[in-house]
Amino acid sequence: MISFFVCLAILIGGYFVYGKIVEKIYGPDDRETPAVRINDGVDYVVMPAWKLFLVQLLNIAGLGPIYGALAGAQWGTAVFLWITFGTILAGGVHDFSSGFISMRHDGASISEITGIYLGNFMKQVMRLFSVVLLVMVGTVFAVGPASLIAMLIGNNGGSGILVNTYFWLAVILIYYFIATFVPIDKIIGKIYPLFGFCLIFMAVGVAVGLATHGFTIPEITLHSLHPSKTPIWPVMFITVACGAISGFHATQSPLMARCCKSEKQGRLVFYGAMVAEGVIALIWAAAGAAVYEKTGGLMTGLADMLNGSGQAATVYDVCSKTMGGFGIALAMIGVIACPITSGDTSFRSARLVISDWFKIGQKSYRNRLIICVPLLLTGAIISQLDYMVIWRYFSWSNQTLAMMALWAASVYLYKNQKFYWITAIPATFMTAVSVTYFFYAEECLNLGTRVAYPIGIAAALICFVLFLYKILWNQKKA
Repeated sequence: MISFFVCLAILIGGYFVYGKIVEKIYGPDDRETPAVRINDGVDYVVMPAWKLFLVQLLNIAGLGPIYGALAGAQWGTAVFLWITFGTILAGGVHDFSSGFISMRHDGASISEITGIYLGNFMKQVMRLFSVVLLVMVGTVFAVGPASLIAMLIGNNGGSGILVNTYFWLAVILIYYFIATFVPIDKIIGKIYPLFGFCLIFMAVGVAVGLATHGFTIPEITLHSLHPSKTPIWPVMFITVACGAISGFHATQSPLMARCCKSEKQGRLVFYGAMVAEGVIALIWAAAGAAVYEKTGGLMTGLADMLNGSGQAATVYDVCSKTMGGFGIALAMIGVIACPITSGDTSFRSARLVISDWFKIGQKSYRNRLIICVPLLLTGAIISQLDYMVIWRYFSWSNQTLAMMALWAASVYLYKNQKFYWITAIPATFMTAVSVTYFFYAEECLNLGTRVAYPIGIAAALICFVLFLYKILWNQKKA
């Protein structure tokens, strides 16, 4: 249990120490932010810092730090280290960079920022990549809650549950349309803080329940405890995305970048929300490691629960065992509301990416309808398809997007004569993770560790050398 508290202290301390260093490197000042200068009453709206923090937390979190952390705990307590140092050195830096650079470019989406600093080709790649990823996330986060609601209240079984699923899916998609269409402070700005508190309260309740119900959190071990012998590198680093670093956050941070009254709010809103997500992930990883029994030193109990009953049932089980009936009520709110609140901002971000792409102003109802209607119709169509195979690519796509966002931030820092190593080092690391996984994973090229490991390391080194070459070449020309 000592390891858990040490990691928790490092995470909290990281916000005050390393977060301050990152803030100082970027140098926020008193210039007018897009929320003040542009303020269109729709997407550019000034909101108070506490509300920005909670909305950002729910934007980037949802069920990500819960599901990902529980899945990551299958490797054992080694996951604590990735959550802790990944959050401080990579995830927090990534989120702060995405939000801050967006503020410096009129609230631009991550695809436009990537184009500015990595070139037009990468901008086109990121535009397509972002929209497809966001629509897929939004659709999946509609189907899951719809199915769960239908099962919870359905009494006809079989076809009755299926009909109810379609009904609730339609209800959720209609809500998505409204939340995507109306000004950000009318729905998202009002209900997100409430669910943000629920997400935090649920994590605190689990932590207290672990301590009061006699569960023992194991100490950190670097050995893989995964029952299937799945290696820690690179799979755990892909599985635990939202609790350490997530490219999805780069698509969400511009939403709040358009609502910050001051650049100096960035550390709380962007870096702080990522640290809060890291704390939530650490608690849930600890719960996964403590609640379920091991067989032969391996995390067989947790793996059996996840594989046999699913992630939502595992969340229910943990909440029930740590908080009783009250925990089950919280879990119901969490596994239904949190995905929906990530889904609506996914579609909203997709609208903003498209509006930036085709230079379509979003102040008029007509222009918003031109984008919103096709987006939601696309989501409705995708929801009828078997997307489970595609969904397995999400975690990899997520980390690949994070890699590209970090490289773009590195070029930004270099061009502004800032200390670019804070982004270049995690960008190199995430390049190794992403490329290695692509060559290793069964759903990708499935070439095994002997091929994937050297290729992943080589790709990271090549990207790093090319980055340094670009710097040295520009310095030579100057």
